[in-house]
Amino acid sequence: MAKSMSLRILLVLIILILFFSSSLAIPVVTYNVISLGAKSDGRSDSTKAFLASWTKACGSTAASTIYVPPGRYLLHNVVFQGQCRNNDITTRAGLWACKRSGNNNCPSGATTLGFSNSNNILINGLTSQNSQMFHVVIDGCHNVKVQGVRVSASGNSPNTDGIHVQLSSDVTILNARIGTGDDCVSVGPGTTNLWIENVACGPGHGISIGSLGKELHEAGVQIVTVKIVRFTGTENGLRIKSWGRPSTGFARNILFQHALMKNVDNPIVIDQNYCPDNKNCPGKSSGVKISDVTYQDIHGASATKIAVKFDCSPKYPCSGINLEDVKLIYKNQPAEASCRNADGSASGFVQPNSCLKL
Repeated sequence: MAKSMSLRILLVLIILILFFSSSLAIPVVTYNVISLGAKSDGRSDSTKAFLASWTKACGSTAASTIYVPPGRYLLHNVVFQGQCRNNDITTRAGLWACKRSGNNNCPSGATTLGFSNSNNILINGLTSQNSQMFHVVIDGCHNVKVQGVRVSASGNSPNTDGIHVQLSSDVTILNARIGTGDDCVSVGPGTTNLWIENVACGPGHGISIGSLGKELHEAGVQIVTVKIVRFTGTENGLRIKSWGRPSTGFARNILFQHALMKNVDNPIVIDQNYCPDNKNCPGKSSGVKISDVTYQDIHGASATKIAVKFDCSPKYPCSGINLEDVKLIYKNQPAEASCRNADGSASGFVQPNSCLKL
């Protein structure tokens, strides 16, 4: 009898917990871009509808989802601007595209999707094609998760970075497939606590921290993890780049881990004399301080003889550069390394032989 009573009491307690849990659940409001006037034909300009969906979600106090049904959407420089009343916004997308079907559909400088001064954002399942500039930009944001993104652009299209992050903290990029004419992922000044995992890059310029040091007074980059990444036919693999000029910037506490290179021109590179096209180069010592960078479990084939290149600042040499279990070949032979003003260590099997100063 006592056991039966205990079971009944337990059952009542479970029912009460379920009831109060469901009654306290916060409803999620969904804003469908098609309901707000977007067209999924790849020809009609859907910019206003996308911005309207953000305005509604941003102004709401309820958890909100911006839903983009499968289709092709023509967008012209869509920037989702904070600060928002809402701190729980999910962007769930089928296919977003700035598709070039003529010379005017993607105007110069177009960014497919930008988030500015926004917090607690989830971007899920985005596909972006042929933007003439950055495809996804995260600028001045906190706590952003980007997952399942697909980006494609011509391999000879300049400034078409896949995902660009700057002045942001606690950003996570997962399960992305990116092919562009520029960086697959670029990391700008003021980025802290960035996690990049399971990214396939190619074509493109690789995953790049920088360019840094373009301005004299500039925020640094710190606590960045890049792991389980694959580069195919890219110009670079894992890159840090800064301009050769005075700057207060820095890059530190960086981990590159579990990377596979397939026919990559510069698998591992630090370039502190960055100057695209060798035009208007400052020609000075970079003020950007690069320290505590680890390359761990990096394998594959280089398309050039020098697979590891550390060209650091003579005024502020790179320090704490660590190579652990690196094996890079060139034409089925061990590749070579080149170092200038770089200090660090090597452990495990490292090929090419380390040229770091101990």
